[in-house]
Amino acid sequence: MQPIIVSLLIFLSLTLQAQKNIFIQPLGEVSTQVINVIKSSVEQFYGFNCIVKPKVNFTNEILADSRTRYEASRILKKYKSTENLLIITEKDIACEKGSIHEWGIFGLGYRPGVTCVVSTFRLKRNVSKDKFYDRVTKVCLHEIGHNLGLVHCNFDKKCMMNDARGKIKQVDQEKIWFCDNCKKNIGIH
Repeated sequence: MQPIIVSLLIFLSLTLQAQKNIFIQPLGEVSTQVINVIKSSVEQFYGFNCIVKPKVNFTNEILADSRTRYEASRILKKYKSTENLLIITEKDIACEKGSIHEWGIFGLGYRPGVTCVVSTFRLKRNVSKDKFYDRVTKVCLHEIGHNLGLVHCNFDKKCMMNDARGKIKQVDQEKIWFCDNCKKNIGIH
């Protein structure tokens, strides 16, 4: 084989491998167990390789206007990446929704894009550790789904791509599963 063809094949192989990496970025203190659950879930569900980055600290410019929680869009802007990046935090996050300036959310992901943020703050209230891990898994996989190009799903209430509309009950009734329509839209089987 000619050297230029070999070089091209190596380049294409490395490019495809790089696209299958997701970096997990802890923002502030995040339990190692939570990070391990997320890492394992992403690797199993999507087949991506997860690489955990060192924690970064909070800064004032990502605080929401109330100064009591963090603005998700500011987090995404500050940590915008060219790599697939899942930012995880235990602090409360919010975004603007209509006339509400600080709508508390579980997560936010660009669609399509490569960066998303998930907060465990609203997911762990008054539930067992297993239920909490189930919730954080679903929300992380959902936000990565947005990064891969998926919109909110209206085909099946059990699909993880449903819009929770701020209701944890919706997250709890979903399965760790995509409906056939969502699978088709991102090319997984």
